[in-house]
Amino acid sequence: MAKRFGVMLDMSRNAVMKPEQVKEFAATIKKMGYNMIQLYTEDTYEIPEEPYFGYLRGRYSKEEMKDIVAYCNSIGVEIIPCIQTLAHLNQAFKWEPYRAINDADDILMVDDPRTYEFIENMFKTLRECFTTEHIHVGMDEAHNLGLGKHLDKYGYENRFDILSRHLKKVIALAEKYNFKPMMWSDMFFRLANHGTYYVSNTDVITDEVIAACPEGINLVYWDYYADNAEQYDTMLKAHDKFGRETWVAGGAWTWTGFASNNDWTLDTMSKAVRVCAKHGVDNIFMTMWGDNGKECSFYSVLPSLYAIRRMYDGVEDMEQIKKEFAELIGEDFDTMMLLDLPVDVGESKRKDKTFHKYMLYSDPILGYLDSAVKRSFKEEYEALALRLDAAAKTGKYGYLFESQAALCRVLALKHDLGVRTRAAYRSGDKAQIGALLADYDKTVEAVEAFAVAFRKLWFTENKPHGFDVQELRLGGLLFRLRSVRERLAAYANGTCTEIPELAEELLPYAGKGAAGEELPRVNSWSLGVSPNAV
Repeated sequence: MAKRFGVMLDMSRNAVMKPEQVKEFAATIKKMGYNMIQLYTEDTYEIPEEPYFGYLRGRYSKEEMKDIVAYCNSIGVEIIPCIQTLAHLNQAFKWEPYRAINDADDILMVDDPRTYEFIENMFKTLRECFTTEHIHVGMDEAHNLGLGKHLDKYGYENRFDILSRHLKKVIALAEKYNFKPMMWSDMFFRLANHGTYYVSNTDVITDEVIAACPEGINLVYWDYYADNAEQYDTMLKAHDKFGRETWVAGGAWTWTGFASNNDWTLDTMSKAVRVCAKHGVDNIFMTMWGDNGKECSFYSVLPSLYAIRRMYDGVEDMEQIKKEFAELIGEDFDTMMLLDLPVDVGESKRKDKTFHKYMLYSDPILGYLDSAVKRSFKEEYEALALRLDAAAKTGKYGYLFESQAALCRVLALKHDLGVRTRAAYRSGDKAQIGALLADYDKTVEAVEAFAVAFRKLWFTENKPHGFDVQELRLGGLLFRLRSVRERLAAYANGTCTEIPELAEELLPYAGKGAAGEELPRVNSWSLGVSPNAV
């Protein structure tokens, strides 16, 4: 039986949960058998010595962190700080005080004294606020470590050596403040395995790789993707070669847009937790990321969180799991699963997890992702909206269903709007173009209604900071829809002679010769909205 079975809550992708919501979430998962939360804060926590760190980002004050920790301790949920001490610090590097210690991308400058002053200030604040002995220091995905300013200043150096030297300094600082550090393990695997994290056998982990990992640090194996037990088994055996405690981080899917993916969570994590139980892993947690805006509520994945906890306990009967969930949480399991519905359209049901997001934002006349639209899903989206409307009338999470229903009503109109617009233009039938104008008007109304519903969700759960990003995106969409409508109207009435964007041939998303059924995987607003965005 695991000592810790928990979650990691991402508070760094625009949304920072209100302290009272963190406490409510902790109380909810405690009922389900969880006893740990890792609070992932890249820059969203107060450091008095670093006033620009988390500036205007909704960072937690020291008082807020102490309050969260005290409450969670009182109910038996351990709160562990989960931070970054190497990469993933892009928000901090926006500010002039930190640019001098930016190596490349979002990576800190190893060996610079100011870097270690900065990291010590992190530990100093966190030690004042957290009572746990553990700290997660991150250090993942620093792909260009030593290849920016560090290369210019010191010349080329083996990146194992750079990582190991930096890690020793971070470990020493953590120990100074009575923390036992852990880190994501991928940097050691990637440096040993030609940039690839997941290994097919354990031979890749050589004595040289093991020697590069200093004493005093535990490793966290993260895997959110494997739907086969063999990968989890092989990776755990590879981690065992390091001879230290391995923590395992799975994924409860909240980071592919506005909709959750409980089904995919169950497909992957059901295998993961069973392998963890076989290996006797003591510390397991489910990451709940908020990549590219954090549109999805963490409450959306309560069903899969409960199911995988019970599967770890050896319970396989889903009807029993559903019955227990209703008794403990006061919500119907299958109804909560409906929050996955915006990804449940077409022949690729739930496989193209980001379709709903990129079709929401896709430009109606530059639609380079329109190749994903194989046919109209209008009736399907309308039916999904009705099911979500009905679910919104029951339970405490009605506001989640309201938001998803409003999204489906947008998508019923918007997902193929670009396809229909291009087809009408290329047909040369101006009457057909004119008939589309009403759909543009309806889409604008639907987006405005969705923005209201989504704002309600956000302000229920999160601090206001970060919603500016959502309003800029949705506001840009509204302005663009109105602008395109004006140009189409001018073309239809003859005052405009051409719309050059619609005359261009669209290329296959994945390149020439790509299979017709290949679908985009785009969870980035900037990649999905237009080929001109950065």
